[in-house]
Amino acid sequence: MIKIEKKRFGDIVNFKRGYDIPSHKRDTGIYPIISSGGISGWHSKFKVSGEGLITGRYGTLGEVYYINRKYWPHNTTLYVTDFKGNYSKYVYFLMKCLGNLKTSDKSSVPGINRNDLHEICVPYIAQNFQKDIADFLFSIEYKIELNNRINAQLEAMAKTLYDYWFVQFDFPDANGKPYKTSGGKMVYNETLKREIPEGWKTGSLINLGEIIGGSTPPKNVDEYFTSNGTPWITPKDLSMNAGNKFITKGELDVTDKGIRVASLNIMPKGTILLSSRAPIGYLAISREKVTTNQGFKSFVSNKGFPVEFVYYSISNLIPTIENNASGSTFKEISASTLKIIPACLPTKILAKKYSDLVNGVFMRQDLLEIENQKLTELRDWLLPMLMNGQVTVGNAYQQTQETTSIAAEPVTEYGTKPVLNIPENRKGFAKQVLAGKIVSLFKNDPNFTRIKFQ
Repeated sequence: MIKIEKKRFGDIVNFKRGYDIPSHKRDTGIYPIISSGGISGWHSKFKVSGEGLITGRYGTLGEVYYINRKYWPHNTTLYVTDFKGNYSKYVYFLMKCLGNLKTSDKSSVPGINRNDLHEICVPYIAQNFQKDIADFLFSIEYKIELNNRINAQLEAMAKTLYDYWFVQFDFPDANGKPYKTSGGKMVYNETLKREIPEGWKTGSLINLGEIIGGSTPPKNVDEYFTSNGTPWITPKDLSMNAGNKFITKGELDVTDKGIRVASLNIMPKGTILLSSRAPIGYLAISREKVTTNQGFKSFVSNKGFPVEFVYYSISNLIPTIENNASGSTFKEISASTLKIIPACLPTKILAKKYSDLVNGVFMRQDLLEIENQKLTELRDWLLPMLMNGQVTVGNAYQQTQETTSIAAEPVTEYGTKPVLNIPENRKGFAKQVLAGKIVSLFKNDPNFTRIKFQ
């Protein structure tokens, strides 16, 4: 076991308050202005260069940003001026887990100055062990960020193809050419107030699938809820799932008794969950059978249109759905209103062809999200134990290998989670890999060469 001693945080690093810079005095430039919530703007001048750690002077301790470039720390933050020989990335993780470590009572102060932060007593690991610990934790965050980048590219691919076919109407015609661009016949539609391809129909959201609401069992009855029952999703769960396309479960499951007493509908795997209030517009696809509270109008794709097509059709109509919502306290879209919102309906054969092309993308996104969830849970579990010396890097690495393979390469760019930094000598290869993946997915699409990617 690594020997741990207690130290004042001020004996490990030195903090200083950032610098004020009103918006009207900011000149557009290349240097990030880092406020308590992250990058808040850019400026032509900088105050600090090199490796740095920045944390907000207000809010929960543990929100920390790592940077390795010239930057301007805002006066809403405290930034490190001296690491006192300690490994900067080790200090980064030490700060991230301040809320989990046994510290002084000052760690719970919502607004804190540098003197308060310096007086917090934390477990300290000798400098010769710090690099191994921090680089290992960075390798996990590197893998998470890499997955996020891949997922974003996959999302852009699937959405671009959807827009190309069903918004621009350049799906492949009988000769394999882009329909509208090649002179395909368009017909003006009075309901939609625009031209649509000949043979397409005007319908409404109810034509995309069965729309199902949810409900809530009495919260004061413990036997209605469990941690191992049928998933029961709330809008809060989707807000916590932001950035993901799929969801497995929420904070609570419901028991069979809870399902019966609340007359909950159990919806199948692949149901598209749409939050209908507080707020409107969260979307996710269920990985398993699922129920929801009353804050949802969910779509079960059982009317001939595949999940992939329905998902993006709803996503594109979110602004229209919001405009049709009503309510004085908070806006809500009712089932009766949602059902009659107009939708442009292609042939089901074309929708199925789109699904066949992007189904592999959706499956890959699902796997990447699951891997990231496991990695995040593992990192959050290992973080305080590594920083407290309860486990060694060797033990932690073995745990990680059981979860997934890790690209153990340090990252040195800005972010709450340090962002992916592909070395210059590898960027060409990375582009080739991504290009190969795109071609393998869309090689049979005659319109592929016309698709433009950012």
